[in-house]
Amino acid sequence: MSLKRIAEELGLSLTTVSRALNGYPEVAAATRRDVMAAAVRLDYRPDARARGLALGRSDAVGIVFPITTGDLGDQQFLQVASSMSERFAQAGLDLLIVSAPAHDELAAYERAITGRHIGVFVVPRTRVHDQRLELLQARNVPFVAYGRSSSLASDYAWFDFDNLAGARMATDRLLRLGHRRLGYLGAPPEYNFADQRFAGFSASLRAASVALKPQAVQRNALERRSGYAAMQNLLALPLAQRPTAVLVDNNLAGIGALHAVMHSGLVLGRDLSVIVYDGLGSDSVVRIAVTAVMQPTPQATGVALAEMTLARIRDEPIKSLQKLCMPELEIGDTDGPPPLA
Repeated sequence: MSLKRIAEELGLSLTTVSRALNGYPEVAAATRRDVMAAAVRLDYRPDARARGLALGRSDAVGIVFPITTGDLGDQQFLQVASSMSERFAQAGLDLLIVSAPAHDELAAYERAITGRHIGVFVVPRTRVHDQRLELLQARNVPFVAYGRSSSLASDYAWFDFDNLAGARMATDRLLRLGHRRLGYLGAPPEYNFADQRFAGFSASLRAASVALKPQAVQRNALERRSGYAAMQNLLALPLAQRPTAVLVDNNLAGIGALHAVMHSGLVLGRDLSVIVYDGLGSDSVVRIAVTAVMQPTPQATGVALAEMTLARIRDEPIKSLQKLCMPELEIGDTDGPPPLA
């Protein structure tokens, strides 16, 4: 009799069953009793492979992440991962970051699932239609989504921020300052956070009866170089069409965008107002205080994701593993009233 039969009968994951049979403290007492009773009833006999699954590298949390030079420079992601790793270590778990080609993450998930090295996944940078989440849910593999997705048929565990509300906070501030030519610079629309933030930006413009100018929208930037190029495109518009204020929807593009403004000779907050979602991070060389939509610190986010993942391992109810955090607007020196004509 296999672990899989016990897991199927009780509706639990293989990881939870193996942990229950081996006395891990993260498993709820009631769940452990159910697993032990099922093992006796089904005459379960552990074999070497099953025991290796229970005690070996399956005691790991996995993150499949396309590793590019831009990603390795994402200080905030590294801080989140570091904080998660520390919490998992306290629970006797490893955090494994699995590299994958950006165009073929699903193959990396398939290998990780088949290899049985990882018992639960944290899925970052969720997409509006996310095949990774669909695959994990179809295979009954536990996961926590770092962000939401509209493509899943049933409930799942997720940790996210109110991206729409945060974008509205920033846009409403620029509108109150008197801006009517607003630009948007952000990540590709396939990413859920980018879709939500652009929706918030657009909603605030509609509410103020301000037209959204397609030429003032750049949605192709998720690292420094593309952020720099996207801002250059906005600054190259004829003066009468050039935005007087720009919302940047991610910190990596924000670094490049601000450097493009400064290299052009414009003064931030006077000649052009810029608000950057998530700020610039602690390693930024930009000395000016940036007006930003801020979320919990990367360290706090990492701990929250880790705790939710441990709860997922314990098979706590999915409805209790869905957390939405509210961002805040931090006022800096990179925004102000529009310049005089």
